[in-house]
Formats: sequence, structure tokens, C-alpha cells
Amino acid sequence: MTSLAVTDELFFERTGMDAGRVETIVAEALAGMDDGELFLEYSQSESVALDDGRIKSAAFDTTQGFGLRAVSGEAAGYAHASELSEAAIRRAAATVRAVASGQAGVLAEPPQGTNRALYTDTNPLGMVDLSAKTKLLTEIDAYARGRDPRVRQVMASLSGVWQAVQIVRPDGRRVADIR
Repeated sequence: MTSLAVTDELFFERTGMDAGRVETIVAEALAGMDDGELFLEYSQSESVALDDGRIKSAAFDTTQGFGLRAVSGEAAGYAHASELSEAAIRRAAATVRAVASGQAGVLAEPPQGTNRALYTDTNPLGMVDLSAKTKLLTEIDAYARGRDPRVRQVMASLSGVWQAVQIVRPDGRRVADIR
């Protein structure tokens, strides 16, 4: 699956938003602006920490949201929310329109795409279960203690983040990245 397909599922299919309507909201919000875009983000993170031979903490978190940016001359307007809905994006659009104040800019061309895929779109966080992660931390603890009898405390941790982003430009162009 492509990064755009993965982010379309996260930001449109799961939320019930319509990509075409969101593109229209962005285009209308940024009409007459010099630059701007809608930035959609979904992120999962996890961490497991070991201290003195025991798991002290384990956490998993999911966050999502968006930011809308508008640039008109020297002024920039930003609005953001953790709610992924067309209504929230419309409210943000009304906020960033305030920077227009009589300006009639020409939208800047987006930079030439030079990105190459560094990661697959597969979310690695669920590929290894928690018991394997805690086992690895326990093995690290045993290894450190086995290297020198003077070792009194071992602290080790594992953490990971999977992030999916999609940028919607006012001309309707959409780009995505998974990292």
C-alpha cells in the first residue's frame, strides 16, 4: 500500500471525512493567500523501561490531529485541533482567513519533490509483542550485570514511534509520508 493510501484510510475512511470536501475547504480558506497547507497527523508511540531488573513502566499512546497554516504577506495564521472532522477544519479555516485582511496574494508554488522513501508504510510497533520486548530488556540487564560484579543498577528502555502525515495543498495536491 502507498503512503497516500495508508493516510487516506487513517484520515478519511476511519473518520468519515470526504477528501474532496476537505480539499475544497482548504482551497477556499487559502484563496488569495501567498502560501499555506493543511497538515494531518496520526501517531502511535510506545515505551518500555526496566530498572533494577524489573519493568518500571510500559506505555502506549495514540494521537491525531491537524494544523492549518495560511501566509499572506508578512502575516501567518495557524489553527490546529486534535479532532479530525470537517467541522473542525472549517473552524480552523475561519481562523486562518483572518490573516488575509484585504490581501490578494498569489499562491506560491510548492517546492519540487525530492523525497525518497526511507521507510515502509508498515507499522512496526505491533510486530513484536510486549513479552518479547520485556525479555530483551531483562537480557540486557543480565548481560550488564554479568560483565562486572560491581554493576549495581541497570536501567534500559525501548521506545518506538510510528507516524503518518498527509499534507493537503490549496491546489488539491496531496502528499503523504510514513515514518
